[in-house]
Amino acid sequence: MATGSGNEEGNTAGVSWRLIGLASELSKKRCRLMYSCLGYDSDVCLFYVNGEFFAMDARCSHSGGPLCEGDIEEADGVLQVFCPWHDYNFNLRTGRSGTSLQQQVYEVKLEDGNVYVKHASRLSLEPFPADQKSSKTSAAASSSSPS
Repeated sequence: MATGSGNEEGNTAGVSWRLIGLASELSKKRCRLMYSCLGYDSDVCLFYVNGEFFAMDARCSHSGGPLCEGDIEEADGVLQVFCPWHDYNFNLRTGRSGTSLQQQVYEVKLEDGNVYVKHASRLSLEPFPADQKSSKTSAAASSSSPS
């Protein structure tokens, strides 16, 4: 099974592979919201489309729309998610839009039947308690897989 590629820019200090869960379970839904311990603006969508996993920031770079609720379409061999608020499209592999907008995408890997996402904070399929969201030190103490 292939994995999505990453196109990370900016500060990557503290970026680690984060265990998300079993591929067999995660592949049952087309998109899952992964909560970041850093809060709402750092949440990530995990997409599963045509046998591949992709990860990108969960909020549209235009106005913050919920990309996990967007339609996913393939046009000319390019998989795209469309923001449900204003219909901006983003390439699932690169994060590029048909406009000048860009979404941050993250590397995804499969290892021993598990899905990992390379991200600067802990990620969870369940919301973090409010006290953990505000504590940036909890992100540094997160667990990660061996590289």
